[in-house]
Amino acid sequence: MINKILVAVAGRGLCEQMLNMLMDIPYFQQASVTVLHVVPSQPTAEAMSAKLEAGGKILAESVQFLKVDPSKVNPRLKQGEPKDIVCQVADEEESDLIIMGSRGLGRLQAILENSVSQYVFQLTSHPMLLVKDDIYVKKIRTVMVALDQSDSGKENLKLGISLVNQVPGGQLILSHVRKDASGKSSQDYTADAEKDPVLAEAAAEAKKLGIKYRCVAASGKPGPEICKISQDLNVDLLILGSPDRRPSIAKTLVDLDRLLGNSLSDYVRVYANCPVLLVR
Repeated sequence: MINKILVAVAGRGLCEQMLNMLMDIPYFQQASVTVLHVVPSQPTAEAMSAKLEAGGKILAESVQFLKVDPSKVNPRLKQGEPKDIVCQVADEEESDLIIMGSRGLGRLQAILENSVSQYVFQLTSHPMLLVKDDIYVKKIRTVMVALDQSDSGKENLKLGISLVNQVPGGQLILSHVRKDASGKSSQDYTADAEKDPVLAEAAAEAKKLGIKYRCVAASGKPGPEICKISQDLNVDLLILGSPDRRPSIAKTLVDLDRLLGNSLSDYVRVYANCPVLLVR
């Protein structure tokens, strides 16, 4: 259950819009919300004072924009390195969900440009909902869950069912991508997709609750296939499992040890055309 939400705002309004869309779903309506804006340290006291004043205005405007009971909102203006502060506050408050904006940078570019969302994505153990700058935030009706045979896949299914079960006219997209070493791509959007063992089990759960669902089975490279399915079906929110990926080399280059590997969650967070909820 998501009881504590941390929203990191930067004045662009996307995260606030995303939270408002979530608050239309009863599953989220009991949650308390911390709205955080972080002001980086400045070289002079005068510059710091000006930045704090501007940051206070950004925070106030963000809070005012939210469709949340004011008694459940905790505004926080902090000074320091944004990527560290977001992780710190999420740990302090034991946040069940972090909502952040993202420029959708690839791994190497994100490191070189000091991406806050990439850093937090690598360091935090809390679930994250990433909203890319070039994405139009829509009312949540169609939720896609990327499934596999892991325990985390089952947890993702539970979350997807909980959300769609409370959305009038909502639909759950159940997808399973089988890796194909040859790289050959295929998708099955027909009723036969439900014969996939992973999808059959998930569909049975959805049926029990009378949830409208659709199964999609695919093979190929999981990242591109998941992104293609979400685009083909005009998905409003994609739920994907992501391992706890604490770095093994250095915090200043948090993803250096992953640059030569293939991370599914990294690929999807960059290329998906809808908000992505990464569940730890």
